[in-house]
Amino acid sequence: MQPITIQYLLIGILTFSFVSSKLLSWLNSSRKPGPLPETLHNYVSAEKLQKATDYKKTNFRFGLITGLFSFVLTVVFIAVGFFGWLDEFLRHFTDHMLWLPIIYMGVLLIGSDILSIPFDYYHTFVIEEKFGFNKSTLATFFTDKLKGYLISIPVGGGLLMALLALIQYIGPDFWWQFWIIAAVFMILVNNFYSSLILPLFNKLSPLEDGELKEKIMGYAKSVDFSLNNVFVIDGSKRSSKANAFFSGFGKQKKVVLYDTLIDQHQPDELVAVLAHEIGHYKKKHILQGMGIGILQTGLILYILSLLIYSESMSLALGGSQVAIHLNLIGFSMLFSPLSSLIGIAMNLLSRKNEFEADAFARETYDGQPLANALKTLSVNSLSELNPHPWYVFVNYSHPPLLQRLKRLEGV
Repeated sequence: MQPITIQYLLIGILTFSFVSSKLLSWLNSSRKPGPLPETLHNYVSAEKLQKATDYKKTNFRFGLITGLFSFVLTVVFIAVGFFGWLDEFLRHFTDHMLWLPIIYMGVLLIGSDILSIPFDYYHTFVIEEKFGFNKSTLATFFTDKLKGYLISIPVGGGLLMALLALIQYIGPDFWWQFWIIAAVFMILVNNFYSSLILPLFNKLSPLEDGELKEKIMGYAKSVDFSLNNVFVIDGSKRSSKANAFFSGFGKQKKVVLYDTLIDQHQPDELVAVLAHEIGHYKKKHILQGMGIGILQTGLILYILSLLIYSESMSLALGGSQVAIHLNLIGFSMLFSPLSSLIGIAMNLLSRKNEFEADAFARETYDGQPLANALKTLSVNSLSELNPHPWYVFVNYSHPPLLQRLKRLEGV
C-alpha cells in the first residue's frame, strides 16, 4: 500500500470514529427522560430530573469541543507530516535505536497531557463544581498530575523499553515474548494496585468496628467468602460521587468502599452493594476479565508484529525512513476500528456480568436494599434514566438503572 493511501486511510478512520461517536452522543443527549417510573417517585424530584438533563447536555457539549480539538489537531499533524518532522528533529540529538523512540513517545505523551490540562481543569473546577460534585483543590489536582508522571514515566518507560528492545533485537517474534511480560504485569497490577499504587493518591483505612462492619463480616461468612477486613477510601477529597470496588486475588483481595458511599447509604444497602461485589468474585468475573484482557493484548501484539516494520506507514506519517515509533502511532490509529468492536463486545459481557452479580446479591442477601442503593447512587450522580439504546449498546459497561431495577424488583 502506498504511503499516500495509508495517509488517507488513517484520516478516514479518524473521521469516521469522530463523527460516529459524536452522533451517538448527540442522539443520547437529545433523548428526553420519558415518564418517571413509580419506583423512583420518592427519589427523583422534577428539579433533580432537570439537573440530570442539564448535566448530560453540558457534558455532551464539553465532549464535543474536546473531541473536535483532538480530532482536528491529529488530522492536521498527519496532513502536514508533523509526526515525521518531530522524528527528524529529535534525530539531531540522538539516533539510538532505543533512546530515540523512548524520547519521541515521551515528548508526544507529555505534550498531549499538557494540552489536556486546561480541559481537565475546566471539567473539574467548572462543570463538576457547577453541579456540586467537585471536592478537589488546585493542590490536589496538580499533585495528582505530578504523581501520575512519577509513576507512569518509570513504569511506562520501562515497559516501552522492553517492547522496543524485543522489536529491534528479536524481530517479528517479539510479540509473544512481550505478551508474556505484559500478562505478568497485568496480573501484578491487578493484585497489588490497592496495596501499592492507590495509597499514593488516596488514604485507605480499615472500616471501623460497629453495626456496618458486623453486618458485612456476617454476610461474608454466610456466603463462605474469606474477608479479613473492609477498607474505606477517602474519595470525598476529590468528588462527592460514590463507588465501591473489589481488587486482587487470594490474600491480596480487598473490598474498598468510598467514604461518600457510606455517608449516603443505610447499612443494609451497603451490605447489598458488597454482596454485588462479592458476586463478581464468586462468579469468577474478575478472573474472566483478566483472562480476556490478556488474550486481547496478545491479539493486539500479533497484529502489531505484522505492521511494525512497514516503511510505507512511516512515510505516510511524514517520516523519511522506517521508524518504529512512527509505526506505533500509525498502528494505534489503524487498530482503532477493531478496538471499538472489541470494546462493544466487552461492554456486552460486562453488562451480562453486572446482571449476574445483581442476581447473586438478590439470592444471597436481598434485592430491595440493592435496588434502593442503585436508586440513590444514580440520582446523586445525576445518571441518565433513559439513555438511548444505541448509546447503551456501544458505551455502557453497566446496564441502565431501570433495567437493573426491573430484575431486582420485578416491576
